[in-house]
Amino acid sequence: MTAVGTMVWLSSEIMFFAGLFAMYFTIRSVSPDMWAERTEYLDVTFATINTMILVISSLWCQFGVWKAERGIPHRTGSIFKIGNPLGAEGWGMREWYVLTYLFGATFIAGQVWEYATLTSEGVTPTADPYGSVFYITTGFHGLHVTGGLIAFLLIIGRSFTAKRYTHAQATGAVVTSYYWHFVDVVWIALFAVIYLLQ
Repeated sequence: MTAVGTMVWLSSEIMFFAGLFAMYFTIRSVSPDMWAERTEYLDVTFATINTMILVISSLWCQFGVWKAERGIPHRTGSIFKIGNPLGAEGWGMREWYVLTYLFGATFIAGQVWEYATLTSEGVTPTADPYGSVFYITTGFHGLHVTGGLIAFLLIIGRSFTAKRYTHAQATGAVVTSYYWHFVDVVWIALFAVIYLLQ
């Protein structure tokens, strides 16, 4: 039931982001000259690297899911023995989720740096419609990523406190991965629209 509930909730999130995309395209169609001028401030190379960091974090997350599904909450052996994500040896769910968290936090730090750079160049949320939709769309996504990072901390923390790794804990790890994959896919769409379709 937890997995089904998460999928239903993510369906409503799809509608939320669809509304943000609709807002973006509507305002862009009204002010095409502003878009041509303001998109010059975007650092596409930096955004591409930041996007790759988030996409790779989804891979680490999936490795953690495979471990959770096999009932392996933490590593067996040395921290340097990563092992096969599909095998019983090496890192467990906790280590893969910590790595996912670090990559996700790096993505958010990159977004903060990008915001600071754009603000210093005059692209602010209140400067014009472009700034408003840019910060609203990417900002709401950033809040969703931050929510995912908090969820990872809770899942990682539970792996330390529980005496026995149960099916309920594995389910928590799996549904957190649903959410994380969702925010990754949404970011790929946002990246394509904002940075590539200038």
